[in-house]
Amino acid sequence: MSPRSDAVWSAQGTTPDAIEAALRQLLIERHAENDRFMPARVLNMIAFVDRAWTGEIANRLRGVGRYHASRLIVFAYEPRRERLDARVTIASEGDPESEAIALLRETVVVEIGDRHLDDLITIADPLVVTDLPTLLWSPHGHYDIVEELLELAQAVLLDSVDEPIAREALDRVCGLTGRAYVVDLAWLRTTPWRERIAAAFDPPRLRRELNTITNVTIRHHPESTVAAMLLAGWLASRLRWRTSPLVAHGVDLVGKAHGARQDVTLRLQGAPELLVRGLEGLTVETASGRSLQLDRGAGGLRARARDPRGNVHEWTIPGASRGESGILGEGIRQALLRDPTYIPAVTVARAMLP
Repeated sequence: MSPRSDAVWSAQGTTPDAIEAALRQLLIERHAENDRFMPARVLNMIAFVDRAWTGEIANRLRGVGRYHASRLIVFAYEPRRERLDARVTIASEGDPESEAIALLRETVVVEIGDRHLDDLITIADPLVVTDLPTLLWSPHGHYDIVEELLELAQAVLLDSVDEPIAREALDRVCGLTGRAYVVDLAWLRTTPWRERIAAAFDPPRLRRELNTITNVTIRHHPESTVAAMLLAGWLASRLRWRTSPLVAHGVDLVGKAHGARQDVTLRLQGAPELLVRGLEGLTVETASGRSLQLDRGAGGLRARARDPRGNVHEWTIPGASRGESGILGEGIRQALLRDPTYIPAVTVARAMLP
């Protein structure tokens, strides 16, 4: 059952203490109405957004389904705003009359301006649920705000593709990793590609061919160089290739990695004709003549595998893309998990930047 709004409180010219008191009172009222109403207590999420884009962000968050944070705190920023306004919504999942427990999820929208930024940590602190992990997200940049709120958060959600300069994007990730767990949507979008490469070489008889890879070509939208770098960094870190900076050739990045047995030619091909950001294709070739080609297509990834004898097998991997709502939902879920392969991939990708 999709969530339905149960209770709403709003106030103009309010205070953090008043907002927190309203949250407590609404939860008390819901529980008094039916003792099967129970607040979800898994994850806080703080989102700092430009007020002009709150509708777009709300639509994105509505699409995450069951991965919605237990308590979502949205700071809607409007530079010249003088007054602190707030709106609290309590929504229920399920019907308490027919289910053992109906979970309550809380959304707090606080409208702020420049005058509130110096006190932002004081405003946010009483609104997060104590002893729950907190995920911090600033989809419109505002990296200074991320730094200020970082002491409240254990995880930071970002999208490296949104940063126009690849080095700045990867430098920012590396700067955050020592202080919080980083969840990168650009990395999560590479998951189907990584899963398919791993599956292709998973049979025991094929695993030894991982050491004989000779060529890797990754095709990507020109604005998604970071995503291609992360995929290349994942391969290099997992296979323990020694890398050096790639060299720019027009919109392409070209170079070599050094494997245990031989060199590997790396080519990251920009595809200006692409209309949508992201990865477009991947080709992996081995010394034996085996190759795997993946291409983004309608309904999933199109795969083409050739064995050393020249036999070709083609198929479609349905549902490889979860869409942006699915990616955002997975990003929220990942705040409660730990992916040990991301940081090594980022580190190698950063070292390969020209």
